[in-house]
Order: sequence, then structure tokens, then C-alpha cells
Amino acid sequence: MNKNKFLPPIVCGFGAAVLTIVPGIKSFSCCLIVPLAGILSIYLDHRINKSELPIRIKHAIWFGFMTGIIATLFATSLDVLITYLAHTNDFVQALPQTEAVIRHYKLNQVLDQTMSMLRQMSNDITMYGFSAFYTAGILFSNFIINTIFGILGGILGMIFINKRTSV
Repeated sequence: MNKNKFLPPIVCGFGAAVLTIVPGIKSFSCCLIVPLAGILSIYLDHRINKSELPIRIKHAIWFGFMTGIIATLFATSLDVLITYLAHTNDFVQALPQTEAVIRHYKLNQVLDQTMSMLRQMSNDITMYGFSAFYTAGILFSNFIINTIFGILGGILGMIFINKRTSV
């Protein structure tokens, strides 16, 4: 088995994860950082392993997906670690403003139940530095977003490499 086979998605996924937790840069994580990591992953695989050309769509999707998975795992882990150490995060800080905005929709009982859950998550983070529900939510949302945009990046990387080598 080629030990370099999984190295590009691991390296690129970790790099994307680190960038997605940096304030200011995290706004670009889904639409810019993760796709660029997917592009870089397929490019590095092509350079390191001298993969056959043209690169197949299945190969590009797999590398984009793996880059997204690695980015998800590391980004979630780093977010939970920083939240644990700081006992706060963006969610806790934005909760009062979120509640004020949601109150304008006058959802009454649904709003009360939702806000109760969100306040409990915020209290858990503030008191203990950890909320299982917050961790599960962030893991799920990161998984969906990062894998979709990682796959898009892998496909864009495939198109770029195939066009570049055919010219």
C-alpha cells in the first residue's frame, strides 16, 4: 500500500481546519478555504504519486471528500478545545443578539423551547467549557459543509490539472 496515498488530504484538511478557527478568516472557510484545500489535495496527490492522467472524477471526489472529513474532524476538535480552555466561543457571545432577532418572529412556544435549549448549551459552555449538544451540532454542520465544498474543490482541482496537462 502506498503510504503517501492519504498524506495530501490529511495535510490539506489539517491546514484548512486551522484556518477555519482563526477569527476573521473563518468567514471564508466554507466557500474559499475548504475548496482550496480540496484543489491543493488533488494537486499534491498528482505531484507526489504521479497519478495517471486524465484524473478521473471518482478520484477527485474521493480526495475532496477525504479532505473535507479531515478538515471537519480537526476543526471540530480545535473548536471544542479552544471552547474548553476559554469557557466561551462565538455561539455564547452571539446568543443574546440571536434571541432578540428570533423574538421578532413571535413563535411563542417553539421559541421558548428552542431558546431554553440554546441557553442550556451556553450555560454548559460557560460553566464547564463543554456542551455535548454544541459539539454534536458543530460536528454535524462541519461535516455537511466541509465535505460538500471539499468535493467541489476536488472536482475543480481535477478540471484544472486535466486542462493544464492537456495543453
